[in-house]
This record gives sequence, C-alpha cells and structure tokens, in this order.
Amino acid sequence: MSNLSACALCPRACGVDREGGQRGRCHETATVRIARASLHMWEEPCLSGDRGSGTVFFTGCPLGCVFCQNYNIADGTNGAEVSSEELTDIFLKLQDMGAHNINLVTPTHFVPAIVPALERAKELGLDLPVVYNTGTYETVETLRMLDGLVDIWLPDFKYVSPDLAARYSFAPDYFDVASAALEEMARQTRAAQRRDTWVPDLCVFDLDGMMTRGILVRHLILPGCTEDSKAVLKYLWDTYGDDIYLSIMDQYTPLPRIATLAGGKYKELDRRVTADEYDDVVNYAVDLGITNAFVQEGEAASESFIPDFEHFDPNAFLER
Repeated sequence: MSNLSACALCPRACGVDREGGQRGRCHETATVRIARASLHMWEEPCLSGDRGSGTVFFTGCPLGCVFCQNYNIADGTNGAEVSSEELTDIFLKLQDMGAHNINLVTPTHFVPAIVPALERAKELGLDLPVVYNTGTYETVETLRMLDGLVDIWLPDFKYVSPDLAARYSFAPDYFDVASAALEEMARQTRAAQRRDTWVPDLCVFDLDGMMTRGILVRHLILPGCTEDSKAVLKYLWDTYGDDIYLSIMDQYTPLPRIATLAGGKYKELDRRVTADEYDDVVNYAVDLGITNAFVQEGEAASESFIPDFEHFDPNAFLER
C-alpha cells in the first residue's frame, strides 16, 4: 500500500503529505472526490452497449495535458467528497441502474481507497466487469495493487515522442512509463486468461459483443501529430499484435481556452484533426495489418461529448 504521507502513487512522485491535507501534482489530497457517476453512452460500443458504461469520474489527474477536455475536473475544480464506503454504494447503484460495467475514469491517485471499495462491493454482490480508464501515466507498483480486481484495461497511449509528451503533458518520460504500465496490464490479463483455461483469447466478449476481459488501448490523434500517431500504432502492433484491441480516436476537441493558454503557446492545437489526417493514420493501421480496432466516423469532435461535472451530488445519486 502506497504511503500517502509521502505520495509516490504516480510517476510524478511529488512526495507531498496527502494524508495531512496537502495536494499533490494530481491536485488532490487523500480524500476521494468524484465529479460524476452515470451511465455513459459515449465509450466504445463494446463498453457502452445499449445501457451505458457505469462511469465514475474521479477529480484530479497525475498527467495534466494542456488539451484535456475534462480540464475542469483534472485541475481539481469540481468534485464531491466521498468515503470509501460511499464509493462502494455508488458502484452497486450503477449495477442496479443496469450498467454493463464499472468504469473508473482517471483513478490512479485514489487507488488506495478504490481497492477496498471494490473488494467490499464484490463481497456485496458486484459482478460486473471493472474497467480501469487511464491516461497510462502509471507506476507498475500502483497497478499491482489492483491485481485480480480489474477485468478490462482501458489505457490511453498518447505519445512515442518525448518532445510532444513534454510539450503537451509535461512528461518527457511518458513513452517509457506507459510502455511499462501496459506491460503490467498485459501481465495481469494473461494471468486471468490462464485461470480461465477454457478461454484462449486475451480479450473476451459476451454473446452481445460486450467486452468482459481484455485490453483496449486508446490513441487520440492530435492536429499535426500524425507521424507520432503512426509511431504509437507501430509500437503497439509490433509488441502486442492482435492480442489487444485499439481505438483510433478522431474526437480531439479544441476548447476555447487552448488559443490563449500560456500566452498562445499552443495555438497549433486550436483546430480539429482534418479528415485527411485521420484517414492517413487509419490507412497506416490497415497497412500494418491491424484488424482489432475501433475507428470513428463522421463528426466525432464535439463539446457535447463532454459531460457536466459541476453539479454532482453523491447523496442525490444514491437516493434515486
């Protein structure tokens, strides 16, 4: 269990006393805060299905990308405090509402509280797949705390280039960190596969096409960054082949703040990805031989994909 009095849960290893009320690089103390719990229809089809993914959006973020569409929770602005016991109740409530899975969104910095909440929920009848939805700036040690509790890993893989990772996420070590994290996710998934000796595949789907176990790696294409996107796909294909699924995302949304952020430093991000850019990356994936991939069609980039994070009341949610 990580010592939150000198926090090193994420690769930032800022060392602050979160137990004592200090806020880490993630913007959070040790007290869990969530900005939303809901049935979310905007994940990949194998996660949202026809009833929705049971998402729990945690406040704060270890990474802090300049283009983040959820910046008003990533920076700690919005969120309601919940106890570990209340978190258990939220998981069970989402199950009662018909969720296909429990989807933990940006959970890294609260893992020590999430683990007992999940264990308690499973004892009380939670039987949905658990999804770990992360930017993949993770330590292997923190991921190992979740061994046996996560069924579906939903990691981003943002960059190969340390220059892009430094410019947009202040994390030049992103590729090395994310590669090690994904390897740990694969290790845990293979261990689950070995336990289910009757299931030969790393990724498993039920008869309705819903993922019940496996790894689905997301890559969001950024404007002007198609060559790095291709490097990401090449690395994932060379390392994992079709053992994992990919989601090649066209939904980058240039929020109004990006034009003036840091005195206009990131103006190159103040546009959407063009159809030619997206097609170039998808065609590259096809040329590599990738077949297990989700792609987006039409007008995917929209602020309507961004949920309301300002008015979540956990008590009202649980009383529904």
